[in-house]
Amino acid sequence: MRVGVCQLHSTVGDFDGNLAKVVSGLERAQRDRLDILCFPECYLTGYSDTAEAARAGAFALDSPQMMKILDKSTRFDSTFVDGFNEVRDGDLYNTAAVVHKGHVLGTYSKCTAYMPFHKQGRTFPVFERAGVRFGVVICSDGGYIEPARILATKGAKLILAPHYNYIGAAGLLGHFTTVRADHTARAVENGIHFVRANSVTVGKETGITRSEGVGYGDSYIIDPHGEVLVRSRRHVEDYFFADLDLTYADKNWGVGRSLFSHREFGKYLSEAASEALKK
Repeated sequence: MRVGVCQLHSTVGDFDGNLAKVVSGLERAQRDRLDILCFPECYLTGYSDTAEAARAGAFALDSPQMMKILDKSTRFDSTFVDGFNEVRDGDLYNTAAVVHKGHVLGTYSKCTAYMPFHKQGRTFPVFERAGVRFGVVICSDGGYIEPARILATKGAKLILAPHYNYIGAAGLLGHFTTVRADHTARAVENGIHFVRANSVTVGKETGITRSEGVGYGDSYIIDPHGEVLVRSRRHVEDYFFADLDLTYADKNWGVGRSLFSHREFGKYLSEAASEALKK
């Protein structure tokens, strides 16, 4: 399966400009015959740190904005994943839509949403392309064991992770090493390919008003053995892809390490957690 990433800078309040970059990425994916292409977190709306700005650009699945996305993408063969601020039943969600040839196959909403105005998602759907199941996590979701494990347990061989990172200088190196370690662990412990599609800051960051930082990029694809197969350049917009062998199966204990761990140690973890949460 040929899977790619668009590492891009998005502008808050410029839906049409952001969508034009999506279309450009899909045109490249069409030429390169990609099966799946992933864009960054909240890319279509831009990522905001205030509820007012996030809500101003947010849209619903049945909105004119989504209809425009579907109309613009119907001529492309690649399935793609793209993030946006979603309005749903009056609440705001940090959501990624999975789209194929003008149709929304489904959505995933961030389950560890960092901003307090985003409602936490609590569903973990899997999708399918060419007989291969895949799932989506968003940014900080990849720092926790359970979201990726749930998707792998449902049969996902590939996990796509749209990201938005804007990190202060003092924490930049620590963030870089921690995120790489998290994603390597998710790939190895679940026997899956992990795809990070990060944003990058080019020029002025329009969505973050309460802190100074840098969006450095560093998108990549990690294989089930923890190897980085391909990665982006840093600090610039970029596009890359790789041909993935998704036939790998973790045969440890006959069920794979994740399921074995849950089966054998899950009740002990629950007991320990219950005691710890009482304190």
